[in-house]
Amino acid sequence: MQYKILGEPLPVVECHLASGEMMITERGAMSWMTPNMKMETKGGGVGKMFGRMFSGESMFQNHYTAMGGSGMIAFASSFPGSIRAFNISPGNEMIVQKSGFLASEAGVQLSVHFQKKLGAGFFGGEGFIMQRLSGNGIAFVEIDGYAVEYELAAGQQMVIDTGYLAAMTSSCNMDIQSVSGIKNALFGGEGLFNTVVTGPGKIILQSMPVNNVASSIAPFISTGSN
Repeated sequence: MQYKILGEPLPVVECHLASGEMMITERGAMSWMTPNMKMETKGGGVGKMFGRMFSGESMFQNHYTAMGGSGMIAFASSFPGSIRAFNISPGNEMIVQKSGFLASEAGVQLSVHFQKKLGAGFFGGEGFIMQRLSGNGIAFVEIDGYAVEYELAAGQQMVIDTGYLAAMTSSCNMDIQSVSGIKNALFGGEGLFNTVVTGPGKIILQSMPVNNVASSIAPFISTGSN
């Protein structure tokens, strides 16, 4: 499979497949394709189906296979930002934000990733349930807004406002910590909790989380009749 990412900040990834090669996507992300791309919708077992549902994806996967020759299929991002390609292999797994998965080669496996620590479970909100990309192959992930990467050394930490963590390598650990001071928590405007990621590993932060954008424009959207 060969690919190219086009059009940021409204990106699309164009994938060129040899005959018999397959791509998978979780939520109807296909934008356009050549006529010889055959689509099949599969569940992959009850356990995997419910795991995908809890991680914010569809219970079913769409499989696209190039039939009778080379084919092309394109997957567009659902929000202005970036599309990043990750080479997934044993020992090089990625943890990505809920609903961040766009598409991948057939060898990549998508599963739900729960944070291990109790604090993250109760207070992490969207960060509590993330997606784990494992197996073998190239996976494409959506980033909301501009993507900023940091390489954390062992024990090095980054404090992140909830929603800004887009992806991290599986070698990183994540926890939730409360904002210190009652006045800071109640009147600081930054929420009650922050995400803390500890290295070693790479983290990718996003400058414009879709949830923050929705909250910002909600007061300007009229819900009543004129």
